[in-house]
Parts: sequence; structure tokens; C-alpha cells
Amino acid sequence: MAIFSVYVVNKAGGLIYQYDNYVPRAEAEKTFSYPLDLVLKIHDEKVVVSFGQRDGIRVGHALLSINGVDVNGKFTADGKEIIEYLKDSTNYPVSIRFGRARLSSNEKLMLASMFHSLFAIGSQLSPEVGSSGIEMLETDMFKLHCFQTLTGIKFIVLADPRQSGIDALLRKIYEIYSDFALKNPFYSLEMPIRCELFDQNLKGALEIAEKAANFGPGS
Repeated sequence: MAIFSVYVVNKAGGLIYQYDNYVPRAEAEKTFSYPLDLVLKIHDEKVVVSFGQRDGIRVGHALLSINGVDVNGKFTADGKEIIEYLKDSTNYPVSIRFGRARLSSNEKLMLASMFHSLFAIGSQLSPEVGSSGIEMLETDMFKLHCFQTLTGIKFIVLADPRQSGIDALLRKIYEIYSDFALKNPFYSLEMPIRCELFDQNLKGALEIAEKAANFGPGS
């Protein structure tokens, strides 16, 4: 069981804090001879597989490294253009590592804003007045849990579907936010949270939740 990440979204839908606690890496590395028997394309400034699933490599997987050199967008870390490099037969055999594309900061901002809108839509679709909005979304790989405060701040946790104690964890994160962000004289409401004590206490709360899922009586 694991807690994957934490998001804090302000009442306007802006992402003010994000922390990746555990990112499962479903990666596959394989040595290829020429010609490459996968079809690659550029998508969102990343090189991804568009056709040719095999040996754990899936359509949509991004190219992460070539011959042990990490990839940055359409280029390797040493400045080589990936698509052109892989067209050259003299560069083979070549070892390529594939995996799920990492979210950029801009993508995380966009996704937080999208969830804010979905939360509002969920409230409006409710047959009853005063609906709280989306509190949980479930997939086969993770559950998204959301707790919105009276002031409109949303605390979002992505966790393993089997992870228990998330409701207590969300309220613990709210308590940490109140103690180490709101009480910080240098923090401005609705702005990004940059506070070392907040970071430290959040990480401690996540460790406790993963091990025991318990924050004392009433949790």
C-alpha cells in the first residue's frame, strides 16, 4: 500500500502545493537493432510510442533514456535530437528505456484546475441542494480523495486503492496547513506554500498513514 501524491488547490482552482510521495515506475528497457520496430511520435514535447507494443513497452509510454543517457523532451541530455538519432543505422544497436511520461509543472497546474472545475460540476449535478462535490474517484490503479474546507481550499490525496485511513489523513493535512502555513507571518493566503516546517510535518503524516493509518482517537 502507498500514498502517491498530495495536492492543495485554492478556492480559485490554482495549485498552491504539490508533493510526490511515491511514484511507481513501470519501466521497460530493451536493446534494439536497426531498423527500430516501434513507431515513435512527438506528443506534448515528448517522444512517445504510437504503435508496436511489446515486452512491457506500451503505446503512450515515453522514451526516458537512450544508452543510459536521460531524455529531456525531444532531446537527450547531451543535446541529440532523438527521432533523427534513431533514424541513423550507425547508432545501432541501441538500448532504450521506456516508461510513463513524467508530469511537468505546467501539466500539474492544468490538472489541478481541471479537477476544480469537475468538483464544481459535481456539486451542480447533485439532485440535492448543498452537495459537497467530488469526495472520491476510483480507478483500478489508484483512488483520488478530496476534502474541501469551509473556505474553499481543497486537499487532494492520490493513494493505492487498498490504503486505509485517508479521511483521517486529509484532516491531518488540513491541521498541518493551519499550523504551519496559515500561522506563518510570511505566508499570503491563496499563494503557493513554501514552508519547510509544512513540508517536514506533511512527510511525517504520510509516513504514519502508510504504516498505521491512525492519528489517534476519532481518526
